[in-house]
Amino acid sequence: MRDQRQTGYTPVLLPGVTPEETITVQERKVGCDGGGGALGHPLVYLRIVDQQVTCPYCSRTFVLAEGAGDEHGH
Repeated sequence: MRDQRQTGYTPVLLPGVTPEETITVQERKVGCDGGGGALGHPLVYLRIVDQQVTCPYCSRTFVLAEGAGDEHGH
């Protein structure tokens, strides 16, 4: 049985366990590899639908900068 606190597309932060890193970005499409080179995770591409998205591997949260992400014709 899966532990719902640590799996899924919306990880639940566990104090002292889950890193709380927020990265402000200018585009709705972001790539995350966990950083740290070989100590990271496979590269995944995420799309910010509203204002933010959380990586399902490392729990980094990508926040869309105010006024950014308005894709006209793309």
